[in-house]
Amino acid sequence: MKKSRKIKEKPQAAAKPGFPWRRWWPWLAGAAALIVVFQVYGPALRGAFVFDDRNAGFFAPGRNESATTWVGRIRPLLMLSFWIDYRFAHGNDPGQYHQTSVLLHFFTSVFAALIVAKLAEWAGAAEKMRSALALFAGSIFLLHPLQTESVAYVSERAEALSVMFYYAAFAVFLYKRGESITLARSLAIVLLFGAAIASKEHTLTLPALLLLTDYFWSRGGVRKNASLYGMFAVAGAAGAAMVLRVIGESKTAGFNLREMSPAAFFFTQCRVVWDYIRLFFLPFGQNIDHDVATSHTLLEHGAILGLLALIALVAAAWSYRKQFPLASYGIFVFLLLIAPTSSFVPLSDAIAERRAYLPLIGLLLVCCEFLRRLRFEQVVWTSVAAAVFCSVLTYKRAEVWSSPLALWQDSVAKSPEKYRPRFQLAYAQYELGRCADAAKNYELASHMAPVQPDLLVDWGLSLDCAGRWEEAITKLNQALQFKDTAHVHSQIAAVYARHQHVPEALRELAAAEKLDPSFDVTYLYRGNIYRMMGDRPAAVREYQHALALNPRNDPARIALEQIGR
Repeated sequence: MKKSRKIKEKPQAAAKPGFPWRRWWPWLAGAAALIVVFQVYGPALRGAFVFDDRNAGFFAPGRNESATTWVGRIRPLLMLSFWIDYRFAHGNDPGQYHQTSVLLHFFTSVFAALIVAKLAEWAGAAEKMRSALALFAGSIFLLHPLQTESVAYVSERAEALSVMFYYAAFAVFLYKRGESITLARSLAIVLLFGAAIASKEHTLTLPALLLLTDYFWSRGGVRKNASLYGMFAVAGAAGAAMVLRVIGESKTAGFNLREMSPAAFFFTQCRVVWDYIRLFFLPFGQNIDHDVATSHTLLEHGAILGLLALIALVAAAWSYRKQFPLASYGIFVFLLLIAPTSSFVPLSDAIAERRAYLPLIGLLLVCCEFLRRLRFEQVVWTSVAAAVFCSVLTYKRAEVWSSPLALWQDSVAKSPEKYRPRFQLAYAQYELGRCADAAKNYELASHMAPVQPDLLVDWGLSLDCAGRWEEAITKLNQALQFKDTAHVHSQIAAVYARHQHVPEALRELAAAEKLDPSFDVTYLYRGNIYRMMGDRPAAVREYQHALALNPRNDPARIALEQIGR
């Protein structure tokens, strides 16, 4: 017998392992998103402080202040974040503050993506589709132009900071193992909830959101999550007490607003809610100061149509909750999260785009409901196309937020009959030395609302800057008819002094000192006059007096240093 010959097989080369895309794509996508969002918000990052930023504690709070002088009863974590920026920026450089706000917004978008991924899983989406929907939700939340006010407006960092904690708490809740929740996870959620409320009060809705989620998706309930809801009962009561205190002390919110009743605000919001929805799906006509007419009754300005449409929307969401669970749940979430600013509690502004920041997740879920019926590749390309479109619009909107002049020019063009945009545009022009334009816009503003002393003072200063100083004195004296203050007298004195009318200037400063001996600007201006006259000892005395009253009076300190040289 012939022995069979054994054939030696050549050993196959070991397959080279490919790049583990499945494991690394979220990190790569996150890194790319971080780069993109900083580019998209580039104009605002390089921009100035705008609007209420000038009145905030971080604008010129003084040197070497400790955190305890910043953090008070109202929004302590928000103020702590401003203090950290102040220390890093070594003062009031707006770039540092803008960068922090963008970074907070990025982290919030990550939590939004995680939330959508888990809810898509509960709705029955396959793993690849869940990833695609999370990519869509995270990128649109990050890059949608409706978010610009919350990100580019430093004073409204409260939105990004509070919602970051809010979404983080919601994600911790969603990713619990099983229907019951552990004590440690419950504690983590409550701590994040506390951090959210300590950043902004509208996040008090979190317990209601978790209850809605439990019962809508049949994932637990009060009994199975007793430890969590027990903690919420205590934390929620404390949070509600804080919110009531804030509303009671606020001049722009609450039931003490004379110009807006709870009923009128509710009727108006029946229309405004649809404006938020329209701005999400059709983001055009954005404005820092929308001109919205008040609906004092249901029949005024179509409020009843808005209310009926909202009722129909809720009814449809409930009726089709099984066929379209993500969309149905998203509608309930949106309406729940918009309720603190669009219900019966009056706010001085009927609409503000930043108020859509928290409830935006609900509208994203509505989009995801219809996207998940497409193929995976279609969802990915739709996400990319939508992100590019949003990036372009947000970049253009960030350019508007890059300077006070651009911001208020945009607002005046869209709300030409509204007082505040016109007033703010005039002030921006005055700061840039465009005094004739400023005076013209102050005059236009004076016809749009009852004349206020602040308008008259600023109008007078712009007239003086434009070379019309006698008219400036007239406007400033008109301001005195409203309220006789040391500030107005000091401004009249400054105008007189600039035009060499020294006796009149000193007379006005004497009147200012009599009204308020602690007003440090009086002594600064008097020191300037004595210095102009060559009386150095008298000037030094006045500057020292100003600094004794206000150690932060930098012009007085600088003048003293110059005299001593």
